[in-house]
Amino acid sequence: MKLYQRITAAAAALVMLSATACTTSPVSNKSSNTVDLVFSWWGNDARNQYTIEAIEQFEELHPEIKVECSYSEWSGFETRNKVQMISDTEADVMQINFGWLDTYSKDGLGYYDINELTDTFQIDNFSQDVLEYGMKNDHLNAIPIAMNTETVYINKTIYDKYGLEVPKTWDDLFAAAKVMQPDGIYPLSAAQKSMWLYLITYTEQKQNKTLLRQNGTLNFTAEDFQVMIEFYQRLIDEGVMPQVEQYERLSLDNEVYAGSVAWVSDAKSYFGDAIENGREIVCADYTTIDGKDVGKGWYAKPATMYAVSKNTEHPKEAAMLLDFLMNSPEMASLQGIEKGIPLSTSAQATIEEEGLLTGIQYDASQKMEGVTLGQLDPILENSKLIDDFFAAANDIIYEVTTPEEGCAAFYEKITADYFN
Repeated sequence: MKLYQRITAAAAALVMLSATACTTSPVSNKSSNTVDLVFSWWGNDARNQYTIEAIEQFEELHPEIKVECSYSEWSGFETRNKVQMISDTEADVMQINFGWLDTYSKDGLGYYDINELTDTFQIDNFSQDVLEYGMKNDHLNAIPIAMNTETVYINKTIYDKYGLEVPKTWDDLFAAAKVMQPDGIYPLSAAQKSMWLYLITYTEQKQNKTLLRQNGTLNFTAEDFQVMIEFYQRLIDEGVMPQVEQYERLSLDNEVYAGSVAWVSDAKSYFGDAIENGREIVCADYTTIDGKDVGKGWYAKPATMYAVSKNTEHPKEAAMLLDFLMNSPEMASLQGIEKGIPLSTSAQATIEEEGLLTGIQYDASQKMEGVTLGQLDPILENSKLIDDFFAAANDIIYEVTTPEEGCAAFYEKITADYFN
């Protein structure tokens, strides 16, 4: 009981630190006819700004509802969400990651069943294929906002300077490194999770097998992971990409990196400044070994989702807010394609009518729609698994252990911890 009280107190403190009222209206009390909701999300300043503006419009349309906004950058958000979910202090409506459905709702009971809210939420705006992403044990736990995949973004202005074509193959990247590295420029870069998924892509192509079987069990052997780590070391040693611990987003703006692997939903935040400064940023083809089988080893997933708390005291009003966030012309107009092309047919109609289907984010979405991609298993986004991989890679890179011994130990560890 004392442990539960400590967790609850910690969650409450975290909510107080992160929550900001979207309006200047006073907080209502039990004697008021006003319904109070909490809405949580993560994002950069631009996302926060348009989301707050949207909530203000929602409150104008529904003066009987007041929304308290709880938001921050991604850093720390996942930990705070974990505490809130454990202590049942989560927001009424919340942005969630696809992988959290497995973490918090394996039985389908971790979030409110949106199927019970369809008198208010316009579910017909979404295809059954889209809704399947949010289903757990026949319960509709969440609705995808848009689809997402890792994409190779290239600063073509830099490549043109060196007389290089936009890379299509792994060999193209190594050839570019030979030309760019004398000037200290990397042809490509990636943050930790993006690098992990990019290395999986290469290894699946090279070994002609998937990391996971269709039933979610591990298909790679220790030898396959050795191929993966040795390729990572080659990328570093030959100056194609910086080591993940040395990756800095600022180096994109400073043009130390001539490109980056990043999500569709990150396109504008990663490259918006470069585009405004006159640089030509393009979406390269999905990297392959020989230019064939484009899309092999690449995976798509929902670009975040919205869910309703199983503990909400106001399910109807929460459904009203959910519907506004996903289907309303007001939200669609403000959000545009910042998170990718929305999956709601009514939101799509709004942004098409307003001419918002343009720009690097749209190009990335179109690139994704043009090929067949696998569905990303949530385990591949497990942050601890990814940390374990790069810890094993560093032991090999810095010769703490041999590749054979290091990969055998890594394989044994993840088999016990994640795939038993």
